[in-house]
Amino acid sequence: MASLPHLAPTSWGLVFALSAAVLLWLVSLRNRDVSIVDIFWGLGVAGVVDIAAWLGQSGGARTSGEDHRYAAMRQKFGRKWWWLSLIQVFLLQAILIWFVPAPLVAAVLYARMPMGVLDYGGIAVAAVALMFESLADFQLAAFRADPGSQGKVMDRGLWGWSRHPNYFGEALMWWGYFAIGFGASHQWWLVLSPVLITFLLLQVSGVTLMEEKMDERRPGYADYRRRVSTFVPWPPKK
Repeated sequence: MASLPHLAPTSWGLVFALSAAVLLWLVSLRNRDVSIVDIFWGLGVAGVVDIAAWLGQSGGARTSGEDHRYAAMRQKFGRKWWWLSLIQVFLLQAILIWFVPAPLVAAVLYARMPMGVLDYGGIAVAAVALMFESLADFQLAAFRADPGSQGKVMDRGLWGWSRHPNYFGEALMWWGYFAIGFGASHQWWLVLSPVLITFLLLQVSGVTLMEEKMDERRPGYADYRRRVSTFVPWPPKK
């Protein structure tokens, strides 16, 4: 393979993410459903990392119907939504998909470096976080599948210690990835990845949106909010 500039793997990852975002946007115009962007997150992150691995030469289910967040935005912006969705949803997510996995890309590009304490620690943290997030999702799915849970608040299992244990697991996993990437490359700017993910989950697309008007929709949520930690798991108040 011809020699490539050092930034080529990351640059091609950006090209991949933006191209896929525009393609999905065109599909969303046809289907009138912006939720299609959600299926690209996991695939997009994996694609960016795989491209870095290939060029560097180193050794989810979709729900039916448009997500209520996007439906509200569609109603708010009306006729402008067809092009605003390209910028606010698809291209924004493409940039995030390219930037957020930076620690994993760094780990791939510096794969020839020997593994150290940070690498093993990061792997352990990421693995525990993944199991934590998966267990939280499983518990919530079982709760929702129970007809007797209609209108009730999920406050059992991990959800009795954190109101958003799945988001906490997601954030913790990216902190583990940062440790791996930093251990391989020693580049401090990679910390921006988990910081950004944590901020988004807390203030933008996660906790803030999920809890908006939740007190009105679910009786008992105000008491749940008083007793249980918002994000970091902690013993509930009595």
